[in-house]
Amino acid sequence: MPHTTATTARRHPLSPPLLPPPTRCGLCRFLPPPPTFSVSDESRARVSLLLCFTRLMKMKYIGAGRSKKENQAAQIILHTPSYDLMLKISPLFSVFYVAKAMVGPRTWVGGIFNRTSNKRFGSDKLIDYTLTPEQEERLHKLQERLGVPFDESRHDHQEALLSLWNMSFPGVKLKGMISEQWKDMGWQGSNPATDFRGCGFLSLENLLYFARNYPACFNRLLLKQVGDRATWEYPFAVAGINVSFMLIQMLDLCSAKPRCLPGINFVKLLAEDEDAFDVLYCIAFALMDAQWLAMNASYMEFNDVLQVTRMQLERELSLEDINRMTDLPAYNLL
Repeated sequence: MPHTTATTARRHPLSPPLLPPPTRCGLCRFLPPPPTFSVSDESRARVSLLLCFTRLMKMKYIGAGRSKKENQAAQIILHTPSYDLMLKISPLFSVFYVAKAMVGPRTWVGGIFNRTSNKRFGSDKLIDYTLTPEQEERLHKLQERLGVPFDESRHDHQEALLSLWNMSFPGVKLKGMISEQWKDMGWQGSNPATDFRGCGFLSLENLLYFARNYPACFNRLLLKQVGDRATWEYPFAVAGINVSFMLIQMLDLCSAKPRCLPGINFVKLLAEDEDAFDVLYCIAFALMDAQWLAMNASYMEFNDVLQVTRMQLERELSLEDINRMTDLPAYNLL
């Protein structure tokens, strides 16, 4: 392994990672082009439902101006008795696992959907509660992971980064730990260590977990294999770091214990599954990409997409019947 200058990328909890300058969408030069993707009726249905959901989110929560068509669409949806009935009526919606993750019976936006949680996730009121011994132990272990910076002088950190490369581009030899090849994965420069300042080693662990446990979804997002992609695409690796940072904020993990409803419910899931944060990361990344396609977004809209993704995850984590990670509607995206 080539020699590298020992540098420790310190994590600063108040400094979110930034996306690099935009780069044109495309695979690295040594990979074959992605398979041709024909837009089927099923795919159109999925994207249509996702886009409909996104527009409703904007109208109700972001305050975007409504066009005449958006008002008409909202009225139709608001007066539809059941999403399930609507989906069964049209043959276009016979198969819709992506759309169902967004507008299934367990998902809700205000009073639009047919099930709600028992408490509002967006309330500013802090909730007090007592952690069980198992919850406290699992939360403490996760918080310890948050405090580990990426240190390129550590052999295990370098090996983890090399493993990520090998799982991303199997059969492609990395010329060095400092190499322009890293840009093909979506890092800002030739040394990925400089990108870990926002979340430290945890963000690399998240990417590794995604690649190992959901390789099909990981490669679909990495190689931008599905959908009508933007000319200026989001860089995969740095976007992944932003997803990690977003989840840390959303779940209030820097506090002694989460005080928001999504964070409180997450701690319960963490007690049942020690990998809950890593699984949630995979869900969030897949959901972010689905929102990206639904919003027909480009590089400058990445933060908007991430915000909509966060809002959807907050709602799903606030549902009262989520007992395991697989109960989250967006889990269907993996």
